Amino acid sequence: MFKEIKKDEYFQEAGRIPREIIFLVNGIMRICYYNNKGEEITKYFMEENRFMADINSYNQEIPSTEYIQAVTDCSYFVLSRNAMRELSMTIIEWDNIISKITAKGLADKVNKISPMMSEDAKERYLSFLEKFPNLANRIPLSYLASYLGITQSSLSRIRRSIR
Repeated sequence: MFKEIKKDEYFQEAGRIPREIIFLVNGIMRICYYNNKGEEITKYFMEENRFMADINSYNQEIPSTEYIQAVTDCSYFVLSRNAMRELSMTIIEWDNIISKITAKGLADKVNKISPMMSEDAKERYLSFLEKFPNLANRIPLSYLASYLGITQSSLSRIRRSIR
């Protein structure tokens, strides 16, 4: 099934059990959560041509702790749990394909997050620009600052210093 979601709307909310996997055709979504101080933290961004799901919550059928929000207007294909079961029974290698997609997604996540732990704010921003050149101008600075673990004013200073 093909669906659309408007900018700022939530595809998934914390506390709910995810029942779908999506393939993002157009747009950017972000995965975020609230820390123990009630601050919204952006974990990462997903852009076009990617599968998305809170895979742990989806597989275990437990409530998610994360939100998935449209950063831009988005369009996507929805794969329900029933559709996934049917594909698994119809396509011989389907489960193997899904395992490979999941493993790659988890590796990509680790490769995005791990280097950021040892870099200072300016290095994190420059790394982000290098790895995701198409995202920087498509997402609000507040989300980018949250993702980088800095304040919006710090991000503005960094951006001014490298122009």
